[in-house]
Amino acid sequence: MIALQRLRAPVFSRFLASVALALSALTAGQPAVAANNDPIVLVHGFLGFGPHELQGTGFKYWGGFNDLQSYLRTRNGSHPVHTATVGPVSSNWDRAVELYTQIKGGCADYGAKQTAKFAAWGKIQKPAGKCWAADPNNNPNKYPLALYPQWDAAHPIHFIAHSQGGQTVRTLIQLLENGSPNGNEGGSALFTGGKVGWVKSATTLSSPHDGTTLRDVIIDYVPKVSELAGKIVEVAGFGGSSGALYNFELEQYGLSQGPAESLQDFIQRTRGAAFWSLTNKDAAQWDLGPDGAKQLNSWVKTSPNVYYFSIGSKATEQGSFCCNGTDRIIAPIQSSSYQYARNDMIFFTKPTAGEWVVPSIFTRGMGSYTQSDPSRVLINSSWFPNDGVVNTISMRGPSGQPSRNHSGAPVRGTWNYLGYYNQYDHFDVIGWLLPASSVFPIYDNITNILYGL
Repeated sequence: MIALQRLRAPVFSRFLASVALALSALTAGQPAVAANNDPIVLVHGFLGFGPHELQGTGFKYWGGFNDLQSYLRTRNGSHPVHTATVGPVSSNWDRAVELYTQIKGGCADYGAKQTAKFAAWGKIQKPAGKCWAADPNNNPNKYPLALYPQWDAAHPIHFIAHSQGGQTVRTLIQLLENGSPNGNEGGSALFTGGKVGWVKSATTLSSPHDGTTLRDVIIDYVPKVSELAGKIVEVAGFGGSSGALYNFELEQYGLSQGPAESLQDFIQRTRGAAFWSLTNKDAAQWDLGPDGAKQLNSWVKTSPNVYYFSIGSKATEQGSFCCNGTDRIIAPIQSSSYQYARNDMIFFTKPTAGEWVVPSIFTRGMGSYTQSDPSRVLINSSWFPNDGVVNTISMRGPSGQPSRNHSGAPVRGTWNYLGYYNQYDHFDVIGWLLPASSVFPIYDNITNILYGL
C-alpha cells in the first residue's frame, strides 16, 4: 500500500505534514490549463448531514469548522462545487435515488418493484414533498432548487464521496447506465438506464467498498443497536420537519414529522417502526456490513466509462509493549498480532477500533475481529488496520473489480488507488478536528487530477 504519513500533535510537525501533502499534490501532475471545469458534487457518508443542517454551530460535514466547499469553489479560479444531502441511515439504493433527484430535479421515486420488495417494513414509493425544483421560475411549491438541472452526457459531473457516500455514488452510476436490476420500476427516468457519460469521475475517501466490520462488531456488542437508534430518533423528534436540527430524511418510510403533526403524535405514530429492525435490508446498517456490501457489489459494477479514484486512511497501530502512539488507557496490554487505536484518533471511535470493545473484555473490536463462517464474507487479519470506522483494506475498491495503483496517468473503468493517509482517522480526511493546512492539500491533490481529465 502507498502510505501518506502525517506526524501529528506539534505545530512544526503539522507544518511538515502540510508540506508533504502539498508535494504529493504536485506529483499528481497539475495541468497548466485545466482540461475541464465540470461541476463537483460532494456526497456525505453514514450519519452525515448537509449544509442546511446543524446551522448556527458553524460546523460542516465537509471541513468541520473549515468550509471545504467554499475553498474548492475559489481555488485556482472559479469552480462549480455543490454539496448534496441524502438519507444518513438509508440504503444506498434510496440514497442514489435522492442524489439523482436532488441534482437533476423532480420528486423522489424509489421504484415500484423495489418498494414492493420492502413493503412489509413500510416503504413508500413516492413520498409526498421529497422534491427539488429544476426551474426556479416554475416552483409553486417552493421546493429547494436542484443542484445542476442541466446534468446529462453533454454536461457531466465529478463526484467526491466520503465513507458510505462512495457506495452511494457507485450505485447511482450503475442505475444511470444500466437501469434497475429489477426490470421496470414504473416511470422514473433513473431506472431506464442508458445514461452513459453523465459521470466523468468518482473519487471515494475512506469508503467501505467491501463493507466495514464495525457493523458486525457493534451488533455483536449491542444486538439491538439498530432498534435502539430508532428509539433515540423517536424521543428526539428527529424527522422531516423543516425546523429539525438534524434530518434523517426517512420520508420513504413515513418516518418524518408532518407539518401539522405534533411531536407527541409523531413519536406515537413511529414508535417501534419496522425500518429500524435488523431484518430490514433496505437500510445503511445492512449495506455497510461485509455481507451487505458483497450483495451490493454483486450487481453494482465498475463502469468502463468512468474514471474512479480511491483514497484510504488508517489510524490504528500494530500492538507493541510500548511506544507505538496508541491509547494506553484503553489498551494497556497489547499483542503484536492485533491493531490498536491511536491516541490522536477521534475519541468516539476508539472503543471499537482495537482488540476489544471497551469496556467489554469479551467482544472483539475491529483490530482483532475475524469471521470464518463459509456462508459469509471471510474476515481475516488483513482487515485489522482501520481508521476507527472502516477497515483500510476495504477502501481501495470493491474486491474482484478492476483496480491499480495510480501512476499519474488515470485509466477509465478501473479503480485508480491513490494510497492511504497514515495516522488519519475516518473524520480527519474531511477535516473535522484538523487545521485547514492538514486537510485542504488532500483536495488540492484530488482536484488537480479531476480538472486534468
